[in-house]
Amino acid sequence: MRLILLGPPGAGKGTQAQHLVAKYGLVQLSTGDMLRTAVKAGTPIGRQAQDIMAQGALVPDDVVVSIVEQRIEQPDARKGFILDGFPRTEPQAEALDRMLAKHGLALDAVIELKVDEVALIRRIESRIAEMTARGETLRPDDNPELLHRRLAAYRAQTEPLIAYYQRHGMLRTVDGMAPIPDVARQIEQALSGSEALARPAPAAKAKPRAVAKKAGKIGKKSKTQRKTSRNPAQTARRRPAAKRRPNAKPEVGAKARRRNRRR
Repeated sequence: MRLILLGPPGAGKGTQAQHLVAKYGLVQLSTGDMLRTAVKAGTPIGRQAQDIMAQGALVPDDVVVSIVEQRIEQPDARKGFILDGFPRTEPQAEALDRMLAKHGLALDAVIELKVDEVALIRRIESRIAEMTARGETLRPDDNPELLHRRLAAYRAQTEPLIAYYQRHGMLRTVDGMAPIPDVARQIEQALSGSEALARPAPAAKAKPRAVAKKAGKIGKKSKTQRKTSRNPAQTARRRPAAKRRPNAKPEVGAKARRRNRRR
């Protein structure tokens, strides 16, 4: 199973990724962690990324994709993975698709954690007030102003991926504002649905001959039914004289004279 979790900062992607790792045995792949590991290991790509970062520039998409490519080839990622922090833009998503296709792979689903940004900011402010009251040290991301900037960056760069993956039929949206267990349950249901769609539909069973024959007659009237459904007057006129009902009215007028002459 190969997944991407989409959502703005503070949506709970990290918490849900940990749940998926524990439940399905997946590997959580953070591009930031992979970059730092490659730099520390001194790999060719790591050295290239280190030179770029030393200049204060962003690491190009092809370098990030190469690092992801090397990581998913490792044995622990063969069962599946969750991409964390990548892709962030539509060009990155397209590069990821090309790389996976080269290895005969594809994403199984993209889960969007849909949240209310105003509620997110209120949540951060409430947490800061509670931690301050208890005398606890604030985390670096417990900063409403910083969250505003990160949300703006998300809307500008990453939010277009929602439409991109929707066009590709991979997007599954869940309510990220629900309690954590409820969000996890929604994600499991979404994944179950995507797996069912991936399975081929069972072949239709051939109908028994008798059943098929009977089914073919549905909506058709038998000869007897067609006869009895006619207007009684029409039925009487079409019967031979010998088979008429005893109480049938005698023919009169010109029609009767012509019949007598023929006799």
